[in-house]
Amino acid sequence: MSGQDLNADTIVEFIADIFERRGAESYLGEPVTMSEHMLQGAWFAEQDGAPDELVAAALLHDIGHYTSEFGTYSPEDVLDKHHDEAGGEVLAPFFPPVIVECVRLHVSAKRYLCATDPTYFGKLSQASVHTLSLQGGPMSADEVAEFRKNPFHEEAVRVRIWDESGKIANMKTRTFRDYVPLLQRVVRDFRDRA
Repeated sequence: MSGQDLNADTIVEFIADIFERRGAESYLGEPVTMSEHMLQGAWFAEQDGAPDELVAAALLHDIGHYTSEFGTYSPEDVLDKHHDEAGGEVLAPFFPPVIVECVRLHVSAKRYLCATDPTYFGKLSQASVHTLSLQGGPMSADEVAEFRKNPFHEEAVRVRIWDESGKIANMKTRTFRDYVPLLQRVVRDFRDRA
């Protein structure tokens, strides 16, 4: 399926195809694959009783690793690949703003938490510490104030916390296909409201 064929009726299957073809790829040197990481994020969101939109955001937060024109991450990288922006761009036409902004802001949320929570940096994996350095490090006071202006910043912080938790080897979760009805419902509701 090409980008030209994408619409509200095909976007979820397009994403499912990405998960199926590329989900087994290594996730930034972590002990999980890309799909395991994102599925764990969704599982943690569900365990917290998050609404469907945030479960979807947690599931899709790293979709930009597959769609960034800068390529996939490597531990040898010296520049950020902007997967947060790439993911938000792919989802924006089809998903509600809360999902798009959580995906777009999940890197900023890491920088925010490192600046505002003295314990958060210690929770980062080695790969997250490395990418943090590529992504600008902890936010400055001005960046924190700007981040807080986004109406979805609190939701993005929640997604970020689930993101960092989703790195557990051999953890059992639901499959991507289990989330297809939820994603289709979110896309349909957004289309119907537009």
